[in-house]
Amino acid sequence: MQTADRPGLSDLTNLVSISATTAARNPQAVYGALRERWGFVAPVELEPGIHAWLVLGHQEICQVVRNEQLFSRDPNNWRLYAEGVVAPDSGLGPMMFPRDNAYFSDGDRHRRLRAPIDESLAGLDEHRMARFIRATCTDLIRRFGDQGTADLVSDYAAVVPMLTVAGLFGIDRDQGEQLRQGLIALFSSAAESQEPAQMVERILTNAMASRRAAPGDDLTTAFLRHANLRDDAEIQQSIVLMISAGYETTTSWIAQTLRLMLADARFAGRLRGGRLGLDDALDEVLWLDPPMSNMPARYALVDCTIGGMPVKRGDALILGLSAANNDPRVHTDDSWLEVGNRSHLAWSAGPHACPAQRAGRMITRIAVDTALHQLHDVELAIPAEEIVLLPSPWTRCPASLPVRFTPSGPVDQQTVRRAFR
Repeated sequence: MQTADRPGLSDLTNLVSISATTAARNPQAVYGALRERWGFVAPVELEPGIHAWLVLGHQEICQVVRNEQLFSRDPNNWRLYAEGVVAPDSGLGPMMFPRDNAYFSDGDRHRRLRAPIDESLAGLDEHRMARFIRATCTDLIRRFGDQGTADLVSDYAAVVPMLTVAGLFGIDRDQGEQLRQGLIALFSSAAESQEPAQMVERILTNAMASRRAAPGDDLTTAFLRHANLRDDAEIQQSIVLMISAGYETTTSWIAQTLRLMLADARFAGRLRGGRLGLDDALDEVLWLDPPMSNMPARYALVDCTIGGMPVKRGDALILGLSAANNDPRVHTDDSWLEVGNRSHLAWSAGPHACPAQRAGRMITRIAVDTALHQLHDVELAIPAEEIVLLPSPWTRCPASLPVRFTPSGPVDQQTVRRAFR
């Protein structure tokens, strides 16, 4: 079909749901079928009646994310949102409705709101952070280490990132767990999510008030002092962005890496003479199951053509990061040639590329390494093919990783306390 003959998004029917790409056991087969039918930009359904373009190609994603003049990050430019077609309580809201932070901003405003995040990450004391992460991991393992069984998602992978990132903002461990529960609710469309979601605001408001009264060596104090953040709403939303993004993506990276290390024969023997090690596993996950499989969104500011498809002003474009990593034009089928190759798009690209790549890798690497070393003889308690994924159009995080291991003896609590200093 010639480009001029192709119908617009609103005219298309019987489209594949974007969730089919994340729920499938072999997502690349779904992406491949979409490429076969449509090319490197495919129409998909986000929710019933809500359509978007899924950008599947490496060069097409780069074209979109590096051109702020044509493609906006601001959801106010999304036609279906502006016209009220998307329901106010839509599950798309947390990732595709406007918020007062850098993620949903363009141009000068984006650069102003992102600067405090970039500067805070650049100024991290990595040695201190590494000690905190190791101590956090050790303390979590202590809680279930004598049981011989655990769920390495709910007991571990979903907890380490939140406690770490919350700790950077001076939020204590108990409130960090409350914050995690509140953020789960915040990114839910359930009616009962309102009260726990409001808890997030209360925790952050209290943290900001506490640091105004008694400044500390933490990121809350740094954000309060930063001239680029003009009011409490911008400060609070910037903290929400940094904590929620760090929590969601790092949880997925930890869980997927643990799954790979425990289930794949190339890695499973790591402690028993396996061929490939932890850094190879970290990179393979970024290629095949990145923390964000499909990243929302860009919104076309003009009518244009991408990958031969007629994109109209106000159309939403979803970045198929996992699909682009497997783009046959840039990806080789030789797994050995891919070892050490970091030209993937797991962190996106352009002005909105993830600013926390180094910190995220540190958290993930320490978390996985600590679990593999401290849980003796650890192995999956179910066949790998029975691992269930959390339902999401955006990520492919395991819902649980049940494992068994040789129960440990008591942990020296003085050692744990010293590690937190």
